[in-house]
Amino acid sequence: MNVLFDNFTLFRKGFVGTVELTLAAGLIALVVGVLMAGCRVSPVRPMRLIGGAWVTVLRNTPLTLLFFAVVLGLPRFGVVLPFFTLAVLALGCYTSAFVCEAVRAGINTVPVGQGEAARSLGMNFGQTLSLIVLPQAVRAVIPPVGSTLIALAKNSAIAGSFSVVELLGTYRTLNELGYDIVATFLWIAVGYLIITLTLSAVFRILEKRLEVAR
Repeated sequence: MNVLFDNFTLFRKGFVGTVELTLAAGLIALVVGVLMAGCRVSPVRPMRLIGGAWVTVLRNTPLTLLFFAVVLGLPRFGVVLPFFTLAVLALGCYTSAFVCEAVRAGINTVPVGQGEAARSLGMNFGQTLSLIVLPQAVRAVIPPVGSTLIALAKNSAIAGSFSVVELLGTYRTLNELGYDIVATFLWIAVGYLIITLTLSAVFRILEKRLEVAR
């Protein structure tokens, strides 16, 4: 218990850093993931190719390698950003590939007749997708997207290796100060549990509310 009380400020900074990483990267993942899912089901072939390439490349690239590509590669092209921003980009883009596939699977649960009816009323692809298909797909998408964002919270631990303040990175400082490593990791695990259980609860609430609405 002394490890926590003696270093509460350090744990708090790491905890807040992990929450900020998860929220910012999660927002990017949701926005880009939905856009790419739209590309994946688009009737325009080049759009489908863009969506397919995005998912194939990012889903099959190790996250650590993607971090190296963003942190070391972008500055070579004159893009110099804070490490936190680079970490958010790497995490958000990587997670968007999984969100894209979850949303695409949800879109496939909507009967084809719904889209045909919308088109018969004169709606274009964007209107059909955003006004008819996606609202019906949301309920099916919530559980897999929730699981993906929980995985994102845990994946954010990699950012600590790239000079970003986050929860797991606190162990290095405490190890140098001579604190028991087992007790340190115990409190780090508690911090991650708080974040992941909160996310899980939020998505359970969303799922129940949408279930009542139907």
